[in-house]
Amino acid sequence: MTSLRQLEYLVTVVDTGSFTRAAELLHVTQPALSHQMRALEKGVGGPLLERLPRSVRLTPMGRAMLPHARATLADAERARCAARQASGLEAGELQIATVYSVGLGVLPAALRVWRRERPDVDVRLVEFRHADELRDAMAAGEADVAVGPVPPGWDGPVREIGTEEFVVVLPIDGPREDDGTGVVDLATLADCAWVHYAPGNGLADLVDQACAAVGFQPRAAVRTEQSAAAPVLAAAGLGPALVPANVLPEGFHGRVLRPEPAIRRTLAAYCRSTPDPLTSAFIDVVAGECTLGSPHGNR
Repeated sequence: MTSLRQLEYLVTVVDTGSFTRAAELLHVTQPALSHQMRALEKGVGGPLLERLPRSVRLTPMGRAMLPHARATLADAERARCAARQASGLEAGELQIATVYSVGLGVLPAALRVWRRERPDVDVRLVEFRHADELRDAMAAGEADVAVGPVPPGWDGPVREIGTEEFVVVLPIDGPREDDGTGVVDLATLADCAWVHYAPGNGLADLVDQACAAVGFQPRAAVRTEQSAAAPVLAAAGLGPALVPANVLPEGFHGRVLRPEPAIRRTLAAYCRSTPDPLTSAFIDVVAGECTLGSPHGNR
């Protein structure tokens, strides 16, 4: 029967790329580690790792098993924490996964309230570039709750927490594309070079789709990995940027316009299974405290 220890051995060997380094981290001898890996492979019916001269490589069976091994270890750790919390041995930890822009614009208000109400609960925040990466990480058991765009086809509990509004940012002293109305026709920006997002950032897809809907493909003057950098670069005059309204700080020095047609996305908190009381309490805080879609800055 496969044991948690064997799964830990597999994950550690893969993460370190070395039996020698894995044995050091696990505080076991290399022969003992190799013996347990052979026992694991015998139990599952085939090789999981290919031993190379200077590294190791997952076999197809290994690639199929690895995410389940990670999820099992994560579930076991959460079970341990829950038991210790119930016994009064520790206050517990909440593991939250999100995407960069939501971590910047949505979660700070909720985490401020959460920290005030539950100062003894540690929070571990894991951020991803793309909603697909977030969904995959949540499916692999890497967090207690994910906060981000609604995941299509998700089998577990999903609770919508609000609608996020996007705005166009331009330099404060640039041409007045809005004619003083505070609204800009996105199609009028077709000839501009844009402040865009790097391909791995999920907002890059959103910008491309929004522009395609009004008949053009945005040309990038600069691409950035960081959601926080886009409005700053746009305000500096490098080109228009489409950003979540909630990432803009009070007093932001740039012109903030509402695009026509409006661009919005629904955000949700979701879990792999019925959330425990601690996770449910956090979801309530997110739903109640997050202010979504309130743009700041100069118009």
